[in-house]
Order: sequence, then C-alpha cells, then structure tokens
Amino acid sequence: MSTSAPPTSEVSTLTLREAHRQGLRNALLRDERVFLLGEDIGAYGGCFAVTMGLLGEFGHERIRDTPLSEVAIAGAAIGAAMNGMRPIAELMTCNFSLLALDQIVNNAATMLHMSGGQFNVPVVFRTTAGGGRQLAAQHSHSFEPTFAHVPGIRVLAVATHEDARGVLQPALDDPDPVVLFEYPRIMTLEAECPDEPAVVDLTSAAIRRPGNDVTLVTYGVTLYTVLQAAKILEEEGVDAEVIDLRSLRPLDDATVLASVARTHRAVVVEEAWRTLGVGAEVASRITEEAFYELDAPVARIGCAEVPLPYAKQLEDAAIPQAAQIVAAAHRVLHHG
Repeated sequence: MSTSAPPTSEVSTLTLREAHRQGLRNALLRDERVFLLGEDIGAYGGCFAVTMGLLGEFGHERIRDTPLSEVAIAGAAIGAAMNGMRPIAELMTCNFSLLALDQIVNNAATMLHMSGGQFNVPVVFRTTAGGGRQLAAQHSHSFEPTFAHVPGIRVLAVATHEDARGVLQPALDDPDPVVLFEYPRIMTLEAECPDEPAVVDLTSAAIRRPGNDVTLVTYGVTLYTVLQAAKILEEEGVDAEVIDLRSLRPLDDATVLASVARTHRAVVVEEAWRTLGVGAEVASRITEEAFYELDAPVARIGCAEVPLPYAKQLEDAAIPQAAQIVAAAHRVLHHG
C-alpha cells in the first residue's frame, strides 16, 4: 500500500536583518499593545535597516521616532510598560545604551521589588554589539556582561535566523524587562528558514553542533567564528561540540555541564573583554559544579583588553579568531 509523503513546510531565504524585521512585524500583528520606539526607526528604517517599511504598514502611533536621548527612550518605554503597553525600545548600539543604564538598572530591573510586587515592567530593549566593521571604540564594543550582571532583567544574545524571528514573542510575554542583543556584523548573513517561525525557548542554550572531544561555549556573533573553528578541528580529527548560550541571564548551566561531562574539556569564547565577562562566569560554574569531570583547566578567549581599534588589522587582532579557538582546543586536549 502506498502512502503519500507528509506535507513539507515552505522555506524562504532570509538575511538576518530580514529575520529580525519579520520578528518585529509578527509581534506588532499579534498584539495591538506592542509598539516600537527609538531613534530613526521610522522613515529612515533604523540604523541597520531592521525596521525598514514598518512605518508604512503600522503608522506613527506604533512606530515612534524619538529624540536623540537614550535615557528618554528607556524612560518612556518603562512608563508605557507599567501602564499596560508592550513597548520594544531600540537603543541603537550598546555603546549608546550605557546612557540608559540609570533607567534600565535603577528603574526597570528594580521596579517589581521596589513596588512590593505591584508593578511589572514588560519591556524589551533591543540593542546591538560587536566589532568587525571598523567603527572603532564609538560603536564596536560588547557590553552583554554589563547587563548580565544585573538581577531583575533577562539578557539574550541572538545570532541565528530562527532565534531572530522567534525571540520577541516569549520576550514580550515575559513580565520582566528583557535586554536583547543583536549583531550588525552578521545582518547580511543568509539562511533558509521555514515560512512559519518557531517559538524560541528563552530558558535554554542550544547545541549548534554535537561533539564528543571538547566543548566550545559561546554566544552572539562569535558563534560563527566558533563554528568555523569546529570545522577546522573536524578536519584535524577533533570532534567539537558547540553550545550557543543564547540566554546570558539566567545562564543555562545544565546544558553546559552535561556537555562537559561528556567531553571533559571546555573552551569558552566571547567577543567581550575577558575580565569579569560572561566567559569568566561560565568557566567558574564549570569549575564549581563539574571539577571532577575536567581533564584540563577551562580555557577562555575574549577580546583584547583595549578599546576596539579602527585599523582593520588591529581590529582583527583584538577580536577572537578561529585560529585562536583551534589553538585553545588543542591546549586543553593535550594538557598534561
């Protein structure tokens, strides 16, 4: 008896920029309380063209250009969230987001506690991080660890197309503030995506490549450098597992520790500075919780401890590269 093949989902080729835009559009269509606010997000389409076309579809009430004031953007978004709206506030780059730290850290993150549980702040702050585009110290840093240090907010790093399209629904459903990091260096990266977006699990890391010899832990734009390193290692006979943390606060310890229990070796890679970074926290948790599983000390790779240079060769020297990750993997594999 013959049986018909199951229906296949239609797929489209999207850039990461288009995936982010689809996620915003779906959020606006799903919930009339959702609106966007930020600098140049309307007619200009956003600094990285993510919001291009949304003003024409949804109008000025829901796509709101703001003055050049990050503290005003964050304060307005927090106030709207406390009054029943679901704002998505764009803070152009994480360098500029520091101007809004007072509102995010001292107000959004603490409001539920300070109000005795009376007020949630369901707001999403979108910002960008990472170098590699010769924008020097003004626009190139990675301040994910700065926000991940703060209780009361959820911090996410989005590097894949499916995560970009699916992250906003659970982020907006979260009653607490969410800081969402995006990465301009990979905005033009293309991938095939099912036309029906998947819902993203905000609570878990993702294993992007299974392996048995060494665990490579990363997040954000560095995922693609780590995957490149894993491919080189495969050609050299090393089977590396690649974990994309995705959630930086809270961290998914279970996925990382389970991987280390299999491989017995770990390398943690990030584009932020090593000192007091997310990698330091991950390495500490591995050492505390899985010390007797380790056959070598945890290796860490981060950005050089300098402001990001403008010159291309110096910028490349500062940012983690695949060769560094391969070398670190070999060090832990041949330790002792």
